[in-house]
Amino acid sequence: MKSLLLLLSLQTATIPAPAPEPAPAPITAPALTPAQREDLTCAAAFAIIASEQTRGVTSALAYPTLVSRGRSYFVMTAERIVTETGSNDDAVGLALTQIVEQLQGDAAQSNDPAGVIDAIMTPCLAKLDAAVPMLPPPTILQCAIYLQLAFEEVSAQEGDSASARDLKTLAAVLESRARDEMRDEGLSGNESDQRFIETREAIDAREKARGDDDDAADVDFEHCFTLARPTEKR
Repeated sequence: MKSLLLLLSLQTATIPAPAPEPAPAPITAPALTPAQREDLTCAAAFAIIASEQTRGVTSALAYPTLVSRGRSYFVMTAERIVTETGSNDDAVGLALTQIVEQLQGDAAQSNDPAGVIDAIMTPCLAKLDAAVPMLPPPTILQCAIYLQLAFEEVSAQEGDSASARDLKTLAAVLESRARDEMRDEGLSGNESDQRFIETREAIDAREKARGDDDDAADVDFEHCFTLARPTEKR
């Protein structure tokens, strides 16, 4: 009986509360050199412009497409400055956030909001070209395949929509012109088919290599549309 009472008393005894864990140290942005701040400012500007480009903001569309190249520059620059400053992702992320907020605040207070970003874009685009060179424009054959892939994607989402039909027509026009070029090079029909297959496989492999969250489009579709225009209007 005494052992039972002892067991009950142990079960009902007040359990002391665990000691509170110390609060995490606040995140602080690293001290940056002028060059590092310039690089992060460019990364922030590219992020702003890329966001506006995806939303169709007219002033942003005047710049080269920055969704993919701007993201690459952003990641490369942030990782490098983490290493150079001996800090971490959170600290450099805070520095970037502060720069973005400053740029947005300056734009909000300016009579020419777009001009705030325009003023830094020329040197920043030079940095971008050096760090992430622009890909050469796609060939007619590559454009034919890219537009075929675009047709397949749009068709899967929208069915037989006007956009899907337009993409299918453009892809067919470009494939025909690509085959004309290959014939002019002296390739046989079978050789042209093989080049088409190999090019399609290379593009498919590149697309599959993208991360799941990488939906950036770095294909110069405007160039492809130009190649698909009627010959006399090029």
